[in-house]
Amino acid sequence: MSLEGEKTGNSLGIPKAIFLEDVDKFMKDGSKTAEEVLRKLEELFQKYRVMEVSLLQKKEKLKVQIPDIKQSLDMIQLLKRNKANEKTIETDFILSHNLFARAEVPPTEKVGLWLGANVMLEYSLEQADDLLSKNLKQANQSMDQTDTDLDFLKDQITTTEVNMARVYNWDVKRRQSLKPSA
Repeated sequence: MSLEGEKTGNSLGIPKAIFLEDVDKFMKDGSKTAEEVLRKLEELFQKYRVMEVSLLQKKEKLKVQIPDIKQSLDMIQLLKRNKANEKTIETDFILSHNLFARAEVPPTEKVGLWLGANVMLEYSLEQADDLLSKNLKQANQSMDQTDTDLDFLKDQITTTEVNMARVYNWDVKRRQSLKPSA
């Protein structure tokens, strides 16, 4: 009998931890020692922890990315309104960390978007709006999926910890029963 179940219930194929309801039966079904089972459970536990750290890092990245996309979308909306009104806007923009410059932006039909890896492309306001809206939707979906995967993973970590405690306690009772009473 395996300590891992089917790889279902999540988008990453994380194996579901099997809850050991009857530790006696589980330990007697195979020729496993408590130390072997505990070692496998600890290994599974460590895998879950590594996955959890990875998902938490992804979530933190998304927490930064989503407000940036929203801010860019807001700026596109402002540029669209000012284009329609034929108004020039005065704004401060960031040059580097804590360094800003003031600029006058005339009505425009095009905008440059940073795509990453030092790449900037010019888009029309409509194309930029569409692209950023799509990116925001994908980022929100990714955040929701990451939260779901984290919840699933936390359940698996808890199940594995409980299994480790139950196998350890089973082994302690077994050893106590083997000792001659004094």
